[in-house]
Amino acid sequence: MVFYFTSNVVQPPVTLFMGLDKYENEDLIKWGWPEDVWFHVDKVSSAHVYLRLNPGQTLDDVPSAVIEDACQLVKANSINGNKMNNVDIVYTMWDNLKKTQGMDVGQVSFYRDKDVRKMRIEKRSNEIVNRLNKTKREEHPDFRAEREKRDAAERAEKKAKVRDGREREKEEEKRRLEEKELRSYNSLMKSENMTSNYDAGNDSDEFM
Repeated sequence: MVFYFTSNVVQPPVTLFMGLDKYENEDLIKWGWPEDVWFHVDKVSSAHVYLRLNPGQTLDDVPSAVIEDACQLVKANSINGNKMNNVDIVYTMWDNLKKTQGMDVGQVSFYRDKDVRKMRIEKRSNEIVNRLNKTKREEHPDFRAEREKRDAAERAEKKAKVRDGREREKEEEKRRLEEKELRSYNSLMKSENMTSNYDAGNDSDEFM
């Protein structure tokens, strides 16, 4: 089961989601999308909260108000973090999450520490948490099926781009050949390159 929340601090609203427990967090880690942003309380056990970006977007495109909503949601869903002030929330893109053998269920590290960002939350904002909880809904998605569907669509898009690129190359080559033939024809039609059977009355035959 996954919990979904609507952050309406921007228009159109965006969706935040998190797993029910560490086992669903493990599935989210395994079947996450490259467009997903992952949030967690730094150095403290907490829920894993995700924000799914649109293709082509980066962390720099996420409004600070949305980041704060996600951070407050993470803090509120941490047994220890929820009681603490001045808590750091770390967030990074899903593809920066590193999972190795021997790690506990739901535990991750990072491939690139420089790509991990932090936001300091001084204290819990009941206003934000209550607003998000009013939008809370439960669903039972098939993480693997959704990821495979996403990847299939991406492959199809790439194939279409390659196909379109080849068609453009063919059209460009055809255009170049037509221009080359036209230049060759124009060159042949220039007066200095033209010949005639007429020799201005000079007859080589002599009559007696």
